[in-house]
Amino acid sequence: MLVCMEQTEQPEGSDPRPRDPLSGTTVVTLAVNLPGPLAAARLATLGAAVVKVEPPQGDPLKAGAPAWYRELVAGQEIVTLDLKDPADRARFEKLLVRADLLLTAHRPSALVRLGIPEAVRLRGLAHVEIVGHDGDGAERPGHDLTYQAAHGTLSPPAMPLVPIADLLGAERAVAAALLALRARDHGTEGRHVRVVLDEAAHDAAAAARFGLTSRGGPLAGGLPGYGIYPTADGFVAVAALEPVFAERLAAHIGRTQEELELRFASEPAAHWERLGEELDLPIVRVRQPGGG
Repeated sequence: MLVCMEQTEQPEGSDPRPRDPLSGTTVVTLAVNLPGPLAAARLATLGAAVVKVEPPQGDPLKAGAPAWYRELVAGQEIVTLDLKDPADRARFEKLLVRADLLLTAHRPSALVRLGIPEAVRLRGLAHVEIVGHDGDGAERPGHDLTYQAAHGTLSPPAMPLVPIADLLGAERAVAAALLALRARDHGTEGRHVRVVLDEAAHDAAAAARFGLTSRGGPLAGGLPGYGIYPTADGFVAVAALEPVFAERLAAHIGRTQEELELRFASEPAAHWERLGEELDLPIVRVRQPGGG
């Protein structure tokens, strides 16, 4: 599905009408769950026409978080196909004829069984392949939880609030798509890019690995001006990291952790948030997931 923008004459000396960077680009995606749909949604905001091919059982994200699913697929063409069925496979091949890029999130062996690499090669498509692991472990199963577990970004027994590897992997998939499309346009190597979620989790853990967020680190309680403090009715997050903020915090609220704990506990969180705005200090009430 190519998106054609009507050409109009421009007044002499004026700039042409701005275009979305991926206007005229068609993306077909087989990716379900999180990283793929997140990446496809981002490509759509950049102007790509996205055709989302779902298996007969649908995308698990739709059952787990229907509102988020609807947000991510807004404006996309949804097609339900069983790629093992000859008739549906023929429909899929027709979709590839008008595609510029294919986005997948399968284990490598599954892609081979479906004949995807050959279909991509025959049509010269750009291809972004989201996988869990690479190299000798490419067939290992995994999800965000196990990638985080492997790289030390969990605090058992609590479950993570944010799927770090999935989110970072999605952003990498967007960058990979742009690189693959550019390589395809220029006829150079690099039109196939593999995004590895385990590598994304490894990079996300660097702050802890290098001591910034490990216990007692500068961003983990080691600095009085950077932390979470109880208030009279909840908590506030204080991020007075730069010297100018640290000095302002010390002058108006407290300098040591003990001073800050006493002062913050004396008033409700909304009071401190308002004071932060008045003093130009990064102080924000800690809200519950969902904004409450």
